[in-house]
Amino acid sequence: MNEFKQKTLTRRHALAMLSAAGAGVLTSFVPQFALAQDKKANQGLLRIGYQKAASTLVLLKAHGTLEKRLAPLGIEVKWAEFSAGPQLLEALNVGSVDFGYVGEAPPIIAQAAGADFVYSGYEIPTPLAESILVQQHSPIKTVTELKGKKIAFNKGSDVHWLVISLLKKAGITYSEFQPIYLAPADARAAFERGAVDAWAIWDPFQTAAIKQLNARGLASGAGVVSHHQFFLSARKYAEKNPAIISAILEEAGKEGQWIRANLKDAAVQLAPIQGLDKDVIEIGLKNYAHIYKPIDSKVLDEQQKIADTFFELKLIPKKISTRDAMLATPSPKG
Repeated sequence: MNEFKQKTLTRRHALAMLSAAGAGVLTSFVPQFALAQDKKANQGLLRIGYQKAASTLVLLKAHGTLEKRLAPLGIEVKWAEFSAGPQLLEALNVGSVDFGYVGEAPPIIAQAAGADFVYSGYEIPTPLAESILVQQHSPIKTVTELKGKKIAFNKGSDVHWLVISLLKKAGITYSEFQPIYLAPADARAAFERGAVDAWAIWDPFQTAAIKQLNARGLASGAGVVSHHQFFLSARKYAEKNPAIISAILEEAGKEGQWIRANLKDAAVQLAPIQGLDKDVIEIGLKNYAHIYKPIDSKVLDEQQKIADTFFELKLIPKKISTRDAMLATPSPKG
């Protein structure tokens, strides 16, 4: 993003892993004195990057529960909206955002570019929340028929990995189709006017295209990709403010629980914010889990597969270890 100036980010040793407990949902008890200490460290400002499609964070912002929790400690929460994960990660990379929520591929691209962040939590798999779409009357009936075709998707986003994985399964290499890199709004416009043969997109935009444009789902991520979503923190911020990061994750977990129990109400509240019909949003919400867990080695191993593939395809300039983007557990004393 042009308004952000590039600057060098240095790596620092991490202090502690974020703790979590309870029914598979990311929650933790954050003592007030710990939050008070974090307030001193961050000088009272928390900057969160989010996407309009990230319903949990959108509702967390709308409900103001995080602000209510942190305000008594003098911590101000500022929210910045981004069109997609790569743009959000660029902001985090240059120090304009402290915390954000993105899909699988953006962290890989950002880490390879030198961004100094850490994985703070993740959503359990939601493979039905993304797919490759074609026009209702398109002659294309299988993924195999996408060979040589134009496929629109946001470069470096989670659907970038979806396209690679689905086509590879169909025996199509990356050089055997035409990637058309477009942000969601531009990709929808190109798809609608027939300028591309297919469009890879996530919910709620996926459901909106099916309902509003009569698009046809060619293939989802089911059985091919996990489609994890990740909470990421700037490393320096996470090191200095572990209690605040834990508080964000706890409030996001509570918001996720509320969404699962109140899908219709959530859709009604999201409709004017996301600019979509409530019925469309409700369907899209059902395709996400809204259940968050602390980062573990298994999910980072899945991320490593993406990183290795992106390097092989020369989509990133160097090999990376996803475990480098994980806060280290402090060594026991004694």
